[in-house]
Amino acid sequence: MTMITISTVGFEEVRQLSPDGMLFTSFLIIISFGVFAYFITSATKFILDGEFRNFLKNRKMESVLKNLKDHVIVCGFGRNGKQAVLDLLLHKEKVLLIENTEGIIEDEINEEIRKNENFYHIHGDAVHEEVLLRCKIENAKALITTLPSDADNLFIVLTAVEFNKTMTIISRASDDRSDVKLKRAGATNVIMPDKIGGTRMAKLVSQPDVIEFIESILLRSGVDVNIEEISCSSLDSEMLNKSIRDLNIRKISGANLIGLKTKDKNFVYNPSPDLIITAHDKLFIMGTPEQIKKLENICITK
Repeated sequence: MTMITISTVGFEEVRQLSPDGMLFTSFLIIISFGVFAYFITSATKFILDGEFRNFLKNRKMESVLKNLKDHVIVCGFGRNGKQAVLDLLLHKEKVLLIENTEGIIEDEINEEIRKNENFYHIHGDAVHEEVLLRCKIENAKALITTLPSDADNLFIVLTAVEFNKTMTIISRASDDRSDVKLKRAGATNVIMPDKIGGTRMAKLVSQPDVIEFIESILLRSGVDVNIEEISCSSLDSEMLNKSIRDLNIRKISGANLIGLKTKDKNFVYNPSPDLIITAHDKLFIMGTPEQIKKLENICITK
């Protein structure tokens, strides 16, 4: 009888009610009508306001995140975060964006990014450990944190190092004193946008053509010119312990060797042709995507 009353079906009573039963039923009808109206209102709001669609989207995203590996986590979708996402997608990287502010992702992401198969995003605060774990931080290849607060960036770096000690961590910093702290916490590199912007402005006054030439290479990367890093540990054994002259990279591929990084983490710019290449070095090659691909096909062990 209670279910019949709450559902407003209104079948007849199974037996005559006592005065107390009538009083109870009267209160039950009033209360159940309110509960039923609240349920209908909530269900309608859940469907019409997009909550149901978001629920299905989150369920689908959770299933994707379970198998996500070698991805780059970007924390924050401000000016720095947005540019980082665009450049990473240009280089075919799998990008997982974390943004805490409601509506920013939907408003700022264009349709091209949204449809990119390598782009994923979730709503949450990257400062919280459970959000980073949800993003499979233990399987990520890199993390970029671009939050405006240095304290939040520091906390994210500490959490990331705890769960993934081998990943590359890039952090933004606003205060000069935060640079050392972030590196001490485990950040691989710390970027200070204001400092870089000031240096760039000064260079555009003293060396405008040089800066524009370098920026044209970086901005057009992946289109008709590219600077790629090749680890010598992946090279064919016949390519190792030879001089740059003997490798003759320019002749076999059309690309140019513009520098290298030694095992001591020292950079060698415009290396001498007599320099010997070892398995511990990393080469910086500039050329078109086709030239670099050709070099990799020739030199890298399959």
